[in-house]
This record gives sequence, C-alpha cells and structure tokens, in this order.
Amino acid sequence: MASVQSPSQRIQVLEVLGNAIVGGMETCVARLIARLPPDQFGVTVLCPCENELSEQLRSLGVEVYVTAMPDNPPWSAIQTVCALVKAQAVDVLHAHLPNAHLLAGLVGKLCGKPVLTTIHGRQLSTLDLEVHRVAATHFSVVCRQTYLHALGLGVPPSQVNLIPNGADTTLFTPHRERRGLLRQRLGIPEDAVLVGQVGRLSPEKGPDVFLRAALAVHATAPDVHFVLVGEGPLRAELQQQIARFGLEQRVHFAGLCQDMVAVYAELDFVVSASRSEAMPLALLEAMSCALPVIATRVGGVPDLVQQGMSGWLIGDGDHDAMAAQLVSLLRQPQVAQRTGQMARDRIVSQFSLDQGVTLTAQLLRKLAQRGGDARRVSAVMAGDTGKAAAG
Repeated sequence: MASVQSPSQRIQVLEVLGNAIVGGMETCVARLIARLPPDQFGVTVLCPCENELSEQLRSLGVEVYVTAMPDNPPWSAIQTVCALVKAQAVDVLHAHLPNAHLLAGLVGKLCGKPVLTTIHGRQLSTLDLEVHRVAATHFSVVCRQTYLHALGLGVPPSQVNLIPNGADTTLFTPHRERRGLLRQRLGIPEDAVLVGQVGRLSPEKGPDVFLRAALAVHATAPDVHFVLVGEGPLRAELQQQIARFGLEQRVHFAGLCQDMVAVYAELDFVVSASRSEAMPLALLEAMSCALPVIATRVGGVPDLVQQGMSGWLIGDGDHDAMAAQLVSLLRQPQVAQRTGQMARDRIVSQFSLDQGVTLTAQLLRKLAQRGGDARRVSAVMAGDTGKAAAG
C-alpha cells in the first residue's frame, strides 16, 4: 500500500492563467487540477480577475489569487507573485498563455524556480520564445505541429514535451440516454438527423463555412437539421446569412451549453470547420462519444482524425467537400456508425484525459526535482566558497 505524502512532501504547483473566461484553455486547466493526485501535488492558482472560473476552481479545493497580467507586467505584480511563491513554498510554476508565461518566467528567474508553460495553440508566439530564451523555461505543447514549430525555432528537444489534450472517456461515452431537451428547446423533431458544430462563433472557427455546407446539404437532404453550439461576435451576421439562405427552419443556435454530455447525445454528426485549431476539445469529446466527425485539416486535427478511418478531413474552407461527405454518410449509415466506433477506440487508446494528466504530472515532478537539485548544488558551491574565503 502506497504511503500518503505529508503536505510538506508534496510538489507545490502554481498554475498561472493568462485569461479567465470559460474556454478551452481554462477547461483543460480545471480538469488537470481536478485530477492531479492530491497526495502528490498541492495546487495554487493565479488568475487575472475574479469571475465564474475562479469560483469553479475554488470549488475544487484550491486557493485562488488574483493579480493583473498585462503583456508588460508592473513591478507590483512581479513582487506579489514572488511573495506568493515563497509563502506557498512553490516548487514549479505552470503558465498558460503568453502573458502568464512572461510573468511566471520573470518570477521563476528571480526566485530560482523551474517554469513550465503549456502552449494551447498551434504555434509559439514571439513572446513565448523570448521568455524561454531569457528564463530557460520549458514547453508543453498539445499537438505535433506545435512541437515541430518549437524545434524549428531552436527550442532544445529536452525543453519541449508533446502532451496532447484528452477527453474524459468515462464521461463522454456513446449510447447515453437521449433526453431530447435540446431538440425540444429548438423545435427539432426527435427523429431528424442533427449535425452540430461546437465552438465560438468567431472567424477562426469557420461557422460561415458550416452554414454554406448546410445550404449545400439542404439541396439534397432538406429534412436534415443543423445546430451551432456556442456564442460569439458573428452571431448577428450568421443569423442574417441563414435568413438569406432561407434556412431559418433548419439551422439553429443553441448558445452556450453547460451539459455537453447531453448535447452530444442528441447529435448524429459533428463538424469542425475551423480555420485554426491545435487539439480541439470539441472533436475529442465528440469522437469519445462515437460520433462520426468531419473536420478541416488544420493544426493538430490530423493527429486525431485518421482519414476515412476515425473520421474525415477536408481542406480549409472547402464547404462543398464537407457537404459531399455528409451526404455520403447519410446514404451509408453503417459506414458512419463504424467510423464513429473507430473514433471512440482511438480516443480511448491514445487521447484519454487520464493519459494526459499522468504525463503532465510526470513532467511537473521531473521539473520540481531538477529545481531542487539545482538549489542543492548552488548551496554546496556557496558553502565551499565560504570555506575557501575563511581559509
């Protein structure tokens, strides 16, 4: 039976979040914090403001502190975080987004603590690279494209780790009971085919491409319904397009949905028309639910989707190809079902949340150990220097 470590023996991690909306990065951090073994890790969180996310994190039993995180942090913020690192006996800082990386990098340099930053996008920013070079920080990236980008910029392989995002395969499962609440709310028949896109209604997510694909499918299969799950600045423009296309009775807006398990249970297909992605949670979760997926070939999506096996890949903006693939699957339900099951198998075997948390925990433990070794070496060298001076 494994012994439980005392609080003083646990690795103390300071999670530094550069934003505090309810988004993909924030969701990943919350899930990591919830699953890090509490007998091995103590977690403190630093957010840029108080909001729904900070309360959610406190509900997980962690302490949450707030300080401003502009791209040019004031000395007061740096001093505050240095004091927090000392007070919480932090072993390693874990940053998310470039502004948080900058603050964590400066504090880590001043306090002699190792710093890890997770890159949630498909490329390193200039700021991320500059902080890494100045403060010798470490990278964790979520897809192969970002990993190769980091190496191409000269980041040593020893300082960059590929740890993909993952889905909770025990929560997002196929064949869950379809309660029909979403369909009832939107006026969609229970037996209608429903195609969904999950994501922010903003240009990079390609909701306009989704609408044009819906228009093309409608010409062949007029009874199919489509739903956009999410909110964003393009909603009014998208509503105008839907009216212009005459699709008001077939394309629906679900808004923000808290219970995504129930949403996926009501969908028959999931589409991702994104122009920019790294390792999208929506696709991970949909595939974990054994839903057939069609996605644009961007960022880390090809890491997830094996063409014609666990889903289908199309070119960026190619709404005609998206529509053609949907129509083909509508005519071949057995193919759609088989592909959905293969998608589920792929997530379970290679992209589960538990696997990602285990790899992150191992990396945090390794960095904390290196930091402790470096401090011990420095202390020994200082002691030897003192003895030499005395002699």
